[in-house]
Amino acid sequence: MNPHLDDGRPVIPGHILGELLGSGGMGQVYLGRSPTGRRVAIKVIRPEFARDADFRERFRQEVGAARRVSGAFTAPVVDADPDGDPPWMATAYLPGPSLAERVRQGPPLEPSELREVAAPVPA
Repeated sequence: MNPHLDDGRPVIPGHILGELLGSGGMGQVYLGRSPTGRRVAIKVIRPEFARDADFRERFRQEVGAARRVSGAFTAPVVDADPDGDPPWMATAYLPGPSLAERVRQGPPLEPSELREVAAPVPA
């Protein structure tokens, strides 16, 4: 049984969860602090997926792949526990709006911005 704070945020050992940054189909992402005080983005998997053995295996693979990738277009994995209750992964926090927010806020993306967004996308 995964513990939660009074406000419903899950407890992630060694980390402090702050505000909710976003929510999607597989879980929520919180702004947090690592044990060293570093700002991190912590993805916490929804309970219904955490109970699914196949999903857990896919999440383990996601964490492994994220740990192997590095570069200008990825946030490095700081810590993770795909076998935790709940499963979670923490990456370095990169402040800024999401692409969806940027598009909604306008103005239209400049060609240079489009190249930055599209550069990591395979052809």
